[in-house]
Amino acid sequence: MNTTRKFLTAAGMAMLPAAMACGSSKTPASKPNILFILVDDLGLGDLSCQYAEDLRTPNIDRIFETGVRLDNFYAGSNVSSPSRAALMTGRFPDMVGVPGVIRTRPEQNWGYLTPGVVTLPQMLGSAGYSTALIGKWHLGLESPNLPNEKGFDHFHGFLGDMMDDYYTHRREGHNYMYLNGTQIDPEGHATDLFTEWGAEYIKGQASSDSPFFLYLAYNAPHAPLQPPAGWLEKVLSAHPGIPEKRAKLVALIEHLDYSIGKIMDALEKSGQKNNTLVIFASDNGGDRGSMANNGPVRGNKGDMYEGGIHVPCALNMPGRYEGGVRNGSLITMMDFLPTLCDMLGIEVSQEIDGISVLDALDGKGQDTENRFLFWVRNESGAGFCGKSQSAARYGTYKLVQNMPFEAMQMFNLADDPKESSPLEMKGPEFNRLQRALTEHYRNWGSVPFQKKQDQL
Repeated sequence: MNTTRKFLTAAGMAMLPAAMACGSSKTPASKPNILFILVDDLGLGDLSCQYAEDLRTPNIDRIFETGVRLDNFYAGSNVSSPSRAALMTGRFPDMVGVPGVIRTRPEQNWGYLTPGVVTLPQMLGSAGYSTALIGKWHLGLESPNLPNEKGFDHFHGFLGDMMDDYYTHRREGHNYMYLNGTQIDPEGHATDLFTEWGAEYIKGQASSDSPFFLYLAYNAPHAPLQPPAGWLEKVLSAHPGIPEKRAKLVALIEHLDYSIGKIMDALEKSGQKNNTLVIFASDNGGDRGSMANNGPVRGNKGDMYEGGIHVPCALNMPGRYEGGVRNGSLITMMDFLPTLCDMLGIEVSQEIDGISVLDALDGKGQDTENRFLFWVRNESGAGFCGKSQSAARYGTYKLVQNMPFEAMQMFNLADDPKESSPLEMKGPEFNRLQRALTEHYRNWGSVPFQKKQDQL
Protein backbone atom coordinates (compact mmCIF):
# COMPACT_ATOMS: atom_id res chain seq x y z
CA MET A 1 0.00 0.00 0.00
CA ASN A 2 1.21 3.51 -0.77
CA THR A 3 1.67 5.45 2.49
CA THR A 4 3.67 8.42 1.24
CA ARG A 5 3.90 11.40 3.56
CA LYS A 6 2.35 14.03 1.29
CA PHE A 7 -0.58 15.69 3.03
CA LEU A 8 -3.78 15.91 1.01
CA THR A 9 -6.41 18.21 2.46
CA ALA A 10 -10.09 17.37 2.53
CA ALA A 11 -10.76 20.21 0.11
CA GLY A 12 -8.10 18.89 -2.25
CA MET A 13 -9.55 15.40 -2.08
CA ALA A 14 -13.02 16.68 -2.91
CA MET A 15 -11.67 18.23 -6.14
CA LEU A 16 -10.24 14.95 -7.42
CA PRO A 17 -12.20 12.39 -9.43
CA ALA A 18 -12.96 9.36 -7.28
CA ALA A 19 -10.65 7.04 -9.21
CA MET A 20 -7.73 9.47 -8.92
CA ALA A 21 -8.33 10.29 -5.24
CA CYS A 22 -8.54 6.64 -4.26
CA GLY A 23 -6.29 4.85 -6.72
CA SER A 24 -8.93 2.21 -7.32
CA SER A 25 -10.73 0.92 -10.40
CA LYS A 26 -13.14 -1.29 -8.50
CA THR A 27 -16.81 -0.62 -8.91
CA PRO A 28 -18.83 0.09 -5.75
CA ALA A 29 -20.82 -3.11 -6.19
CA SER A 30 -17.63 -5.17 -5.78
CA LYS A 31 -16.93 -3.76 -2.33
CA PRO A 32 -18.34 -4.98 0.98
CA ASN A 33 -20.50 -2.93 3.26
CA ILE A 34 -18.71 -1.90 6.46
CA LEU A 35 -20.48 -1.76 9.80
CA PHE A 36 -18.24 -0.39 12.56
CA ILE A 37 -19.83 -0.76 16.00
CA LEU A 38 -18.04 1.33 18.62
CA VAL A 39 -19.22 1.10 22.22
CA ASP A 40 -18.31 3.43 25.05
CA ASP A 41 -16.25 2.44 28.13
CA LEU A 42 -16.64 -1.32 27.69
CA GLY A 43 -13.90 -3.06 29.66
CA LEU A 44 -11.72 -5.82 28.26
CA GLY A 45 -13.46 -8.30 30.56
CA ASP A 46 -17.08 -7.18 30.31
CA LEU A 47 -18.27 -9.71 27.72
CA SER A 48 -19.28 -13.28 28.48
CA CYS A 49 -16.91 -14.45 25.72
CA GLN A 50 -14.05 -12.65 27.49
CA TYR A 51 -13.80 -12.76 31.29
CA ALA A 52 -17.20 -11.82 32.74
CA GLU A 53 -19.11 -14.42 34.74
CA ASP A 54 -21.99 -12.22 35.91
CA LEU A 55 -23.39 -11.17 32.53
CA ARG A 56 -24.41 -12.67 29.20
CA THR A 57 -23.71 -11.06 25.84
CA PRO A 58 -24.70 -13.71 23.27
CA ASN A 59 -24.98 -11.37 20.29
CA ILE A 60 -21.61 -9.69 20.75
CA ASP A 61 -20.12 -13.09 21.64
CA ARG A 62 -21.32 -14.38 18.26
CA ILE A 63 -19.34 -11.66 16.47
CA PHE A 64 -16.21 -12.73 18.38
CA GLU A 65 -16.73 -16.49 18.34
CA THR A 66 -17.61 -16.81 14.65
CA GLY A 67 -15.19 -14.14 13.42
CA VAL A 68 -11.62 -13.07 14.16
CA ARG A 69 -10.95 -11.92 17.71
CA LEU A 70 -8.13 -9.40 18.13
CA ASP A 71 -6.58 -10.37 21.45
CA ASN A 72 -3.89 -7.69 21.32
CA PHE A 73 -5.95 -4.67 20.25
CA TYR A 74 -5.44 -1.15 21.62
CA ALA A 75 -7.66 1.90 21.67
CA GLY A 76 -6.34 5.23 20.43
CA SER A 77 -6.52 6.66 23.94
CA ASN A 78 -7.69 5.94 27.47
CA VAL A 79 -10.65 8.31 26.94
CA SER A 80 -13.25 8.98 24.29
CA SER A 81 -12.49 11.91 21.94
CA PRO A 82 -8.84 11.05 21.22
CA SER A 83 -9.65 7.40 20.54
CA ARG A 84 -12.34 8.44 18.05
CA ALA A 85 -9.93 10.87 16.41
CA ALA A 86 -7.47 7.99 15.89
CA LEU A 87 -10.19 5.92 14.23
CA MET A 88 -11.38 8.73 11.97
CA THR A 89 -7.94 9.97 10.86
CA GLY A 90 -5.47 7.09 11.17
CA ARG A 91 -3.24 9.32 13.27
CA PHE A 92 -2.06 9.66 16.83
CA PRO A 93 -4.90 11.82 18.17
CA ASP A 94 -2.67 14.53 19.61
CA MET A 95 -1.21 14.99 16.11
CA VAL A 96 -4.65 16.05 14.84
CA GLY A 97 -5.43 18.38 17.73
CA VAL A 98 -7.22 16.00 20.09
CA PRO A 99 -4.96 15.19 23.05
CA GLY A 100 -7.92 15.02 25.43
CA VAL A 101 -11.66 15.23 25.79
CA ILE A 102 -13.62 17.73 23.69
CA ARG A 103 -16.11 19.42 26.01
CA THR A 104 -18.64 22.24 26.02
CA ARG A 105 -16.93 24.52 28.51
CA PRO A 106 -13.64 26.03 27.25
CA GLU A 107 -11.89 25.64 30.60
CA GLN A 108 -12.55 21.89 30.48
CA ASN A 109 -11.91 21.38 26.77
CA TRP A 110 -8.78 19.58 25.55
CA GLY A 111 -9.21 19.21 21.83
CA TYR A 112 -10.06 20.80 18.51
CA LEU A 113 -9.90 18.50 15.49
CA THR A 114 -7.46 19.96 12.98
CA PRO A 115 -9.41 21.67 10.17
CA GLY A 116 -8.83 20.05 6.80
CA VAL A 117 -7.69 16.67 8.16
CA VAL A 118 -8.79 13.82 5.88
CA THR A 119 -11.14 11.32 7.51
CA LEU A 120 -12.06 7.70 6.91
CA PRO A 121 -15.63 8.48 5.74
CA GLN A 122 -14.27 11.06 3.27
CA MET A 123 -11.98 8.45 1.76
CA LEU A 124 -14.68 5.80 1.61
CA GLY A 125 -17.13 8.31 0.17
CA SER A 126 -14.71 9.12 -2.64
CA ALA A 127 -14.58 5.40 -3.37
CA GLY A 128 -18.34 5.20 -3.92
CA TYR A 129 -19.54 4.43 -0.39
CA SER A 130 -22.64 5.87 1.23
CA THR A 131 -21.48 6.97 4.67
CA ALA A 132 -23.44 7.34 7.88
CA LEU A 133 -22.80 8.05 11.54
CA ILE A 134 -25.51 7.00 13.95
CA GLY A 135 -24.86 7.67 17.61
CA LYS A 136 -22.05 9.51 19.36
CA TRP A 137 -19.66 11.83 17.48
CA HIS A 138 -17.61 13.64 20.19
CA LEU A 139 -15.17 15.28 17.77
CA GLY A 140 -16.71 18.72 17.57
CA LEU A 141 -19.79 20.63 18.65
CA GLU A 142 -19.89 23.19 15.86
CA SER A 143 -18.70 23.93 12.32
CA PRO A 144 -16.29 23.07 10.75
CA ASN A 145 -16.06 19.89 12.83
CA LEU A 146 -19.56 18.49 12.45
CA PRO A 147 -20.14 14.97 11.08
CA ASN A 148 -21.65 16.10 7.77
CA GLU A 149 -18.58 18.28 7.22
CA LYS A 150 -16.23 15.38 7.94
CA GLY A 151 -17.43 12.93 5.32
CA PHE A 152 -20.71 11.56 6.61
CA ASP A 153 -23.61 11.78 4.16
CA HIS A 154 -26.02 10.99 6.97
CA PHE A 155 -25.78 11.83 10.68
CA HIS A 156 -28.43 10.86 13.22
CA GLY A 157 -27.18 11.10 16.76
CA PHE A 158 -25.38 12.95 19.53
CA LEU A 159 -22.59 15.50 19.07
CA GLY A 160 -21.39 15.66 22.67
CA ASP A 161 -19.47 13.57 25.16
CA MET A 162 -21.57 11.82 27.81
CA MET A 163 -25.32 12.18 28.25
CA ASP A 164 -26.45 13.28 31.67
CA ASP A 165 -29.56 11.17 31.15
CA TYR A 166 -30.17 8.35 28.65
CA TYR A 167 -33.80 9.46 28.25
CA THR A 168 -33.54 13.26 28.01
CA HIS A 169 -30.22 13.16 26.10
CA ARG A 170 -28.98 16.46 27.54
CA ARG A 171 -25.44 17.42 28.47
CA GLU A 172 -25.14 20.26 30.97
CA GLY A 173 -28.47 21.58 29.72
CA HIS A 174 -27.52 21.42 26.03
CA ASN A 175 -29.40 19.38 23.46
CA TYR A 176 -26.79 17.81 21.17
CA MET A 177 -29.14 15.42 19.35
CA TYR A 178 -29.27 16.08 15.60
CA LEU A 179 -30.54 14.68 12.33
CA ASN A 180 -27.91 16.01 9.97
CA GLY A 181 -28.00 19.78 10.58
CA THR A 182 -31.36 19.87 12.37
CA GLN A 183 -31.63 19.72 16.14
CA ILE A 184 -34.10 17.05 17.28
CA ASP A 185 -35.58 16.00 20.61
CA PRO A 186 -36.54 12.31 20.33
CA GLU A 187 -38.14 10.27 23.08
CA GLY A 188 -36.69 7.03 24.36
CA HIS A 189 -33.57 5.41 25.77
CA ALA A 190 -30.51 6.41 23.76
CA THR A 191 -29.48 2.81 23.10
CA ASP A 192 -32.93 2.00 21.74
CA LEU A 193 -32.94 5.11 19.55
CA PHE A 194 -29.53 4.45 18.01
CA THR A 195 -30.52 0.83 17.39
CA GLU A 196 -33.77 1.82 15.72
CA TRP A 197 -32.04 4.39 13.52
CA GLY A 198 -29.23 1.97 12.69
CA ALA A 199 -31.58 -0.83 11.69
CA GLU A 200 -33.61 1.58 9.55
CA TYR A 201 -30.48 2.73 7.77
CA ILE A 202 -29.33 -0.83 7.09
CA LYS A 203 -32.70 -1.86 5.71
CA GLY A 204 -32.84 1.25 3.52
CA GLN A 205 -29.44 0.47 2.01
CA ALA A 206 -30.57 -2.95 0.78
CA SER A 207 -31.97 -1.38 -2.39
CA SER A 208 -28.96 0.90 -3.00
CA ASP A 209 -26.41 0.33 -5.73
CA SER A 210 -23.67 1.71 -3.47
CA PRO A 211 -22.01 -0.09 -0.57
CA PHE A 212 -22.38 1.57 2.82
CA PHE A 213 -20.11 2.50 5.69
CA LEU A 214 -22.14 2.72 8.88
CA TYR A 215 -20.33 3.96 11.96
CA LEU A 216 -22.71 2.95 14.76
CA ALA A 217 -21.38 4.57 17.92
CA TYR A 218 -23.28 3.83 21.12
CA ASN A 219 -23.04 5.86 24.34
CA ALA A 220 -23.53 2.67 26.36
CA PRO A 221 -22.23 1.49 28.73
CA HIS A 222 -20.83 4.90 29.69
CA ALA A 223 -22.16 6.45 32.90
CA PRO A 224 -24.74 7.38 34.04
CA LEU A 225 -25.63 3.76 34.75
CA GLN A 226 -29.19 3.99 33.54
CA PRO A 227 -30.49 0.75 32.02
CA PRO A 228 -34.19 0.31 31.27
CA ALA A 229 -35.98 -0.82 34.45
CA GLY A 230 -36.90 -4.26 33.17
CA TRP A 231 -33.29 -5.07 32.33
CA LEU A 232 -32.13 -4.10 35.82
CA GLU A 233 -34.85 -6.21 37.43
CA LYS A 234 -33.71 -9.21 35.41
CA VAL A 235 -30.10 -8.81 36.59
CA LEU A 236 -31.09 -8.38 40.24
CA SER A 237 -33.23 -11.50 40.02
CA ALA A 238 -30.50 -13.57 38.35
CA HIS A 239 -27.71 -12.41 40.69
CA PRO A 240 -28.92 -12.00 44.29
CA GLY A 241 -26.48 -9.94 46.30
CA ILE A 242 -24.81 -8.28 43.34
CA PRO A 243 -23.77 -4.69 44.20
CA GLU A 244 -26.33 -2.23 42.86
CA LYS A 245 -23.81 -0.30 40.80
CA ARG A 246 -22.47 -3.46 39.19
CA ALA A 247 -26.02 -4.64 38.55
CA LYS A 248 -26.80 -1.42 36.68
CA LEU A 249 -23.69 -1.76 34.53
CA VAL A 250 -24.45 -5.41 33.76
CA ALA A 251 -28.01 -4.47 32.79
CA LEU A 252 -26.78 -1.63 30.58
CA ILE A 253 -24.35 -4.02 28.82
CA GLU A 254 -26.94 -6.76 28.39
CA HIS A 255 -29.41 -4.24 26.97
CA LEU A 256 -26.67 -3.05 24.60
CA ASP A 257 -26.02 -6.65 23.54
CA TYR A 258 -29.72 -7.19 22.84
CA SER A 259 -29.70 -4.04 20.71
CA ILE A 260 -26.68 -5.17 18.71
CA GLY A 261 -28.57 -8.40 18.10
CA LYS A 262 -31.28 -6.30 16.43
CA ILE A 263 -28.68 -4.66 14.21
CA MET A 264 -27.27 -8.02 13.15
CA ASP A 265 -30.80 -9.26 12.53
CA ALA A 266 -31.43 -6.26 10.27
CA LEU A 267 -28.34 -7.17 8.25
CA GLU A 268 -29.50 -10.74 7.83
CA LYS A 269 -33.14 -10.01 7.04
CA SER A 270 -32.18 -7.37 4.48
CA GLY A 271 -29.96 -9.89 2.69
CA GLN A 272 -26.74 -7.96 3.36
CA LYS A 273 -25.03 -10.04 6.04
CA ASN A 274 -22.81 -12.05 3.68
CA ASN A 275 -21.46 -8.88 2.07
CA THR A 276 -20.88 -6.87 5.24
CA LEU A 277 -17.69 -6.57 7.24
CA VAL A 278 -18.64 -6.06 10.90
CA ILE A 279 -16.08 -4.55 13.26
CA PHE A 280 -16.77 -4.28 16.98
CA ALA A 281 -14.59 -2.35 19.44
CA SER A 282 -14.60 -0.26 22.61
CA ASP A 283 -13.25 3.28 22.59
CA ASN A 284 -11.26 2.79 25.83
CA GLY A 285 -11.20 0.66 28.96
CA GLY A 286 -13.98 0.24 31.48
CA ASP A 287 -14.65 2.84 34.18
CA ARG A 288 -13.64 1.93 37.74
CA GLY A 289 -16.44 4.20 38.99
CA SER A 290 -18.95 1.97 37.24
CA MET A 291 -17.40 -1.25 38.62
CA ALA A 292 -16.29 -2.31 35.14
CA ASN A 293 -14.36 -5.52 34.52
CA ASN A 294 -11.10 -4.92 32.69
CA GLY A 295 -9.99 -8.52 32.78
CA PRO A 296 -6.56 -9.70 33.90
CA VAL A 297 -4.75 -6.39 33.40
CA ARG A 298 -3.90 -3.39 35.55
CA GLY A 299 -5.87 -0.17 35.47
CA ASN A 300 -9.09 1.28 34.11
CA LYS A 301 -10.44 4.00 31.87
CA GLY A 302 -8.26 7.09 32.22
CA ASP A 303 -5.13 5.06 33.04
CA MET A 304 -2.16 4.54 30.75
CA TYR A 305 -1.83 1.06 32.17
CA GLU A 306 -3.28 -1.75 30.05
CA GLY A 307 -6.75 -1.51 31.56
CA GLY A 308 -7.19 1.95 30.08
CA ILE A 309 -6.14 1.17 26.51
CA HIS A 310 -6.26 -2.62 25.91
CA VAL A 311 -9.84 -3.21 24.77
CA PRO A 312 -12.06 -5.86 23.16
CA CYS A 313 -12.23 -5.95 19.36
CA ALA A 314 -13.31 -8.42 16.68
CA LEU A 315 -14.00 -8.58 12.94
CA ASN A 316 -16.64 -10.74 11.32
CA MET A 317 -17.44 -11.37 7.66
CA PRO A 318 -18.65 -14.63 6.14
CA GLY A 319 -16.05 -16.12 3.84
CA ARG A 320 -13.22 -13.91 5.05
CA TYR A 321 -13.16 -13.21 8.79
CA GLU A 322 -14.80 -16.24 10.30
CA GLY A 323 -14.19 -19.42 12.25
CA GLY A 324 -13.51 -18.10 15.73
CA VAL A 325 -9.86 -17.33 15.01
CA ARG A 326 -7.75 -15.76 17.78
CA ASN A 327 -5.34 -13.19 16.36
CA GLY A 328 -2.55 -11.94 18.64
CA SER A 329 -1.09 -9.27 16.36
CA LEU A 330 -0.53 -5.85 17.91
CA ILE A 331 -3.23 -3.70 16.26
CA THR A 332 -4.47 -0.24 17.20
CA MET A 333 -7.49 1.94 16.48
CA MET A 334 -5.57 4.16 14.06
CA ASP A 335 -4.69 1.10 11.94
CA PHE A 336 -8.26 0.72 10.70
CA LEU A 337 -8.09 3.62 8.23
CA PRO A 338 -5.08 2.31 6.29
CA THR A 339 -6.24 -1.29 6.63
CA LEU A 340 -9.70 -0.66 5.19
CA CYS A 341 -8.21 1.47 2.44
CA ASP A 342 -5.72 -1.30 1.64
CA MET A 343 -8.53 -3.84 1.54
CA LEU A 344 -10.51 -1.70 -0.89
CA GLY A 345 -7.66 -0.50 -3.09
CA ILE A 346 -7.86 3.10 -1.88
CA GLU A 347 -4.58 4.99 -2.01
CA VAL A 348 -3.59 6.78 1.21
CA SER A 349 -1.63 9.88 0.23
CA GLN A 350 -2.14 12.01 3.35
CA GLU A 351 0.08 11.76 6.40
CA ILE A 352 -0.95 8.97 8.78
CA ASP A 353 0.57 7.15 11.74
CA GLY A 354 -1.34 3.87 11.54
CA ILE A 355 -0.31 0.98 9.31
CA SER A 356 -2.25 -1.45 7.20
CA VAL A 357 -2.50 -4.70 9.16
CA LEU A 358 -4.33 -6.50 6.36
CA ASP A 359 -1.70 -9.23 6.10
CA ALA A 360 -1.86 -9.78 9.87
CA LEU A 361 -5.66 -10.07 9.74
CA ASP A 362 -5.41 -12.48 6.83
CA GLY A 363 -2.95 -14.69 8.73
CA LYS A 364 0.09 -13.91 6.57
CA GLY A 365 2.55 -13.46 9.40
CA GLN A 366 2.94 -9.68 9.34
CA ASP A 367 5.13 -8.14 12.05
CA THR A 368 3.04 -5.33 13.57
CA GLU A 369 5.24 -4.74 16.65
CA ASN A 370 8.25 -3.19 14.92
CA ARG A 371 7.06 0.39 15.45
CA PHE A 372 6.67 3.04 18.11
CA LEU A 373 3.22 3.62 19.58
CA PHE A 374 2.27 6.60 21.74
CA TRP A 375 -0.66 7.48 23.97
CA VAL A 376 -0.74 11.06 25.29
CA ARG A 377 -3.58 12.75 27.16
CA ASN A 378 -4.02 16.17 28.74
CA GLU A 379 -6.67 17.01 31.30
CA SER A 380 -7.82 19.54 33.89
CA GLY A 381 -7.97 19.13 37.67
CA ALA A 382 -5.40 19.00 40.41
CA GLY A 383 -4.05 15.63 39.26
CA PHE A 384 -3.17 17.07 35.85
CA CYS A 385 -2.98 20.90 35.95
CA GLY A 386 -3.14 20.75 32.15
CA LYS A 387 -0.13 18.43 31.93
CA SER A 388 0.10 15.07 30.14
CA GLN A 389 -0.04 11.46 31.11
CA SER A 390 1.65 9.24 28.56
CA ALA A 391 2.75 5.82 27.41
CA ALA A 392 5.15 4.73 24.71
CA ARG A 393 5.62 1.23 23.38
CA TYR A 394 8.05 -0.56 21.10
CA GLY A 395 7.71 -4.29 20.73
CA THR A 396 6.78 -5.62 24.16
CA TYR A 397 8.48 -2.82 26.13
CA LYS A 398 6.28 -0.03 27.45
CA LEU A 399 7.17 3.25 29.14
CA VAL A 400 4.38 4.67 31.35
CA GLN A 401 3.81 7.89 33.24
CA ASN A 402 0.32 7.11 34.44
CA MET A 403 -0.27 10.55 35.97
CA PRO A 404 1.69 13.76 35.29
CA PHE A 405 3.10 14.03 38.82
CA GLU A 406 3.92 10.32 39.19
CA ALA A 407 7.26 8.70 38.39
CA MET A 408 7.73 7.11 35.00
CA GLN A 409 7.94 3.31 34.86
CA MET A 410 8.98 0.73 32.28
CA PHE A 411 7.61 -2.77 31.81
CA ASN A 412 8.16 -5.74 29.54
CA LEU A 413 4.61 -6.87 28.77
CA ALA A 414 5.83 -10.24 27.52
CA ASP A 415 7.07 -11.12 31.01
CA ASP A 416 4.80 -8.86 33.05
CA PRO A 417 1.39 -8.37 31.40
CA LYS A 418 -0.06 -7.04 34.68
CA GLU A 419 2.55 -4.26 34.86
CA SER A 420 3.40 -5.17 38.45
CA SER A 421 7.22 -5.27 38.31
CA PRO A 422 8.81 -2.07 36.94
CA LEU A 423 12.17 -2.49 35.24
CA GLU A 424 15.23 -0.33 35.84
CA MET A 425 15.07 2.91 33.88
CA LYS A 426 18.20 2.28 31.89
CA GLY A 427 19.52 0.19 29.06
CA PRO A 428 18.82 0.15 25.30
CA GLU A 429 15.07 -0.42 25.58
CA PHE A 430 14.63 2.52 27.94
CA ASN A 431 16.85 4.78 25.85
CA ARG A 432 14.97 3.93 22.67
CA LEU A 433 11.56 4.59 24.23
CA GLN A 434 12.42 7.82 26.03
CA ARG A 435 14.07 9.28 22.92
CA ALA A 436 11.09 8.37 20.77
CA LEU A 437 8.60 9.79 23.25
CA THR A 438 10.62 13.00 23.51
CA GLU A 439 10.60 13.35 19.73
CA HIS A 440 6.87 12.71 19.65
CA TYR A 441 6.31 15.55 22.12
CA ARG A 442 8.56 17.79 20.04
CA ASN A 443 6.54 17.08 16.89
CA TRP A 444 3.28 17.56 18.76
CA GLY A 445 4.38 21.05 19.77
CA SER A 446 3.36 22.43 16.38
CA VAL A 447 -0.23 21.14 16.55
CA PRO A 448 -2.90 23.49 18.02
CA PHE A 449 -5.59 21.83 20.10
CA GLN A 450 -7.76 24.85 20.76
CA LYS A 451 -9.50 27.22 18.35
CA LYS A 452 -7.27 29.88 16.87
CA GLN A 453 -8.05 33.40 17.97
CA ASP A 454 -9.47 34.33 14.56
CA GLN A 455 -11.95 31.47 14.94
CA LEU A 456 -13.30 32.59 18.30
